[in-house]
Amino acid sequence: MAESLTIARPYAEALFRIAQEEGALPLWSERLELLAGVMQNPELRDLIAQAGFGRSQLAELLGQAAQAKAGDTLANFIALLAENNRFACLPEIALLFEKLRQGVEGVREAEIHSPFPLSEAQMQQLIPQLEAHFETRLRPHVVIAPELIGGVKAVVGDRVLDLSIRAKLDAMATALNH
Repeated sequence: MAESLTIARPYAEALFRIAQEEGALPLWSERLELLAGVMQNPELRDLIAQAGFGRSQLAELLGQAAQAKAGDTLANFIALLAENNRFACLPEIALLFEKLRQGVEGVREAEIHSPFPLSEAQMQQLIPQLEAHFETRLRPHVVIAPELIGGVKAVVGDRVLDLSIRAKLDAMATALNH
């Protein structure tokens, strides 16, 4: 993983500069997410391996999936990955690109664990409270975690805010045992 991050970093940084110049950070995020998704999908990877695609064929396939047009930046990027045999680094390139984007936009990823799906109204009420607590804008992702029983647990980077019933029960058990 560390080696692939080292390989991916120059690609992510170059794409980030281009996306900033074009004023197209969200568009490039979508493109990279799509390309990374293709390379992370085990069924697609197996299909590609079984079909015996060469680099140029894989580049053409990825270009079609991402709707790249000949000669545009996306097509050139895919061709560069093919030339250097770096398709396997696409997930790391996408990850690093998103980290750069979040740094510029002042937005951080928030993993919100909940025992049940959260409605849009609940999210609209919860997010401002979490943003105030973590002192940053958040891009939330909900993870269903039935073991929490109730409440939520928010994870932003290495910081955790656990407001779940499970955490309260654990704290009570600890207090009773001492």
